[in-house]
Amino acid sequence: MPLPSWKGPAILLVDLDAFFASVEQLDHPAWRGKPVIVGGDPDKRGVVSTASYEARPYGVRSAMPSSTAYRLCPHAIWTRGRFDRYREVSNEIMDILRSETPHVQQVSIDEAFLDVSPTAVNREHPVEVARRIQRRVEELGVTCSIGVGTSKTVAKIASDMDKPRGLTVVYPGGERDFLGPLPVRTMSGIGAAAEEKLRSRGIRTLGELADADEGMLLRAFGKNGRVMHVRANGGDDAPVAQDDSVKSVSNEMTFAVDLTARDEVEGAIATIAAKVGRRLRRKGLRGRTISLRMRYDDRSVRSVQRQLAAPSDDELVYTPLLHRMMDELWRPGMPVRLIGVGMAGFEEDEGVQEALFDIAKVAPSEDDVRPSIPDEGKRRGLIEATDLVKDRFGETAVRFGRELRGEGNTTGSAAKNPADYK
Repeated sequence: MPLPSWKGPAILLVDLDAFFASVEQLDHPAWRGKPVIVGGDPDKRGVVSTASYEARPYGVRSAMPSSTAYRLCPHAIWTRGRFDRYREVSNEIMDILRSETPHVQQVSIDEAFLDVSPTAVNREHPVEVARRIQRRVEELGVTCSIGVGTSKTVAKIASDMDKPRGLTVVYPGGERDFLGPLPVRTMSGIGAAAEEKLRSRGIRTLGELADADEGMLLRAFGKNGRVMHVRANGGDDAPVAQDDSVKSVSNEMTFAVDLTARDEVEGAIATIAAKVGRRLRRKGLRGRTISLRMRYDDRSVRSVQRQLAAPSDDELVYTPLLHRMMDELWRPGMPVRLIGVGMAGFEEDEGVQEALFDIAKVAPSEDDVRPSIPDEGKRRGLIEATDLVKDRFGETAVRFGRELRGEGNTTGSAAKNPADYK
């Protein structure tokens, strides 16, 4: 049957089905058809990164504590994330998407928006493009579900309607009928607090949200109220952004057992700082604003940042400063559950990046903190040599002793931040 004509914008949301678990099943044929859970250790505060569709009937979901998932599905195959492999497969898929259209916005390791709006030059139907993408992705050994709509909001919701291998199409003019019956929580950006506030006003579905008084929504939610109202009515003028400029580069680590000793905390900071340095060098970036973040056993969080004397991508330069900053956040015996390190300020005239890590305190720079290896030539030679080894043999091929010391004290959880895989 011929497809109905499509007039106006056409946005796809390509969502890779149970991506991490699918890659594991691709690489381990004996795991296919069995429940597979990619995530952290159940006995070490781990979190489920991805569960295969065979595990989901047991109630296992992404972001669930691994201990809960283990109780629900004790016979599942458990594995930690393999970042290099996921990056490899994701990049192959993103290359497929970019060969279909230059208008691609990758929003996570396993999701991307595409603008495939018909034009005077390209008249191909958006559904045909989506079908071809599904075939090409499946040839790599994994599958994807795709939502097709006139806006990013509609495409995102549609992509979740029929998984795995789903293709849900909302034609122009059908947005209200599609969105109307759905719970308000279905829309991205409406969390538990907003849902409860809407419920208190008798609004439970997107249809009721679309019909709600906009003035009331503005009073209750500010400018976000208008955005919610427009999107519930099927509108959304947010473009498929292609701005890949990097505002910050960061890494964090959650510990299976809280850190309480200085050498443990310093070693963890150095390990995380090295990961940030490697990412900076991969991206060709040098930053001025270094940040340190800690979460304690009571789940409270504190952060501090400093300005470097000169832009840097060298962890051997800024790690000693991070150790000095540590004393503003930690005292011996304080249990530390999570540590994060970030770098921002990549433009010469850029000021302090206030949003990074929700910074609570900004301290002046201290030029008297010396690099751990003062000789710049030796320092850069060491960094370049270790980068070359890692490029060829993987991230764990060469490590400092401090990294090995804390190796067994991580949860093993894998994030989906696309920056972690580039």
